[in-house]
Amino acid sequence: MTKRIAMWSGPRNISTAMMRAWENRDDCDVWDEPLYGHYLHKTGIPHPGVDEIIADQGTDWASIIDQCASDSPRQKPLFYQKHMTLHLLPEIDRDWLSSLTNCFLIREPERVIASYAAVRGEASLDDIGFIQQAELFDYVAQMSGEIPIVIDSREFLLNPEATLRTLCGRLEIAFDDRMLSWLSGPRDSDGVWAKYWYDSVWNSTGFAPYVEKPLKLESREQSIADQARPYYERLYQHRLQG
Repeated sequence: MTKRIAMWSGPRNISTAMMRAWENRDDCDVWDEPLYGHYLHKTGIPHPGVDEIIADQGTDWASIIDQCASDSPRQKPLFYQKHMTLHLLPEIDRDWLSSLTNCFLIREPERVIASYAAVRGEASLDDIGFIQQAELFDYVAQMSGEIPIVIDSREFLLNPEATLRTLCGRLEIAFDDRMLSWLSGPRDSDGVWAKYWYDSVWNSTGFAPYVEKPLKLESREQSIADQARPYYERLYQHRLQG
């Protein structure tokens, strides 16, 4: 029986590196942002490579979530899914989430905004996914009757091994030390958008040590971060502590 693990993140987090960690296990299949194509088709947002992404993934969300709720493509015991919270648009059914173990990857909004602005320019509150993440967290908590697993990226990077061991314990699976390092370069499992976004992961061989970089936000960026912070803090209080 496949254990399906969904990691719900906003953009500009360590979500791709986290996917690498799970992909490095022999017992795990991964799926990179399965709802991205539908999101771009529905919203019309001009992300890099939009036509290629839509052509590759299709726009039939019902078919995609059926696959997310099924066994892994190669019949592995674990099926790890990297999801962006903003991709779960309102028209998409939520019932399928009950067949997954839903986890949440969070990052301080000020650092998300700074990173996003450096890559794509201006961001809106919707673009960074904090409201959607909090709404989804509440839905999963009510649906399951339990507080979902939350991982704060800063605290994770301060001690990846301890946090991964605690995470695996919560998921009732064995920790595998191959989750801590991987070969550099692209993977077949990377989305077709990887060439636009994944340079740092392609150049990595493991989780980079956390470095506290100075921040300088414009007034508009700080305003968005201020709006996002209550949603971040609400999930942060439930963070996994290794």
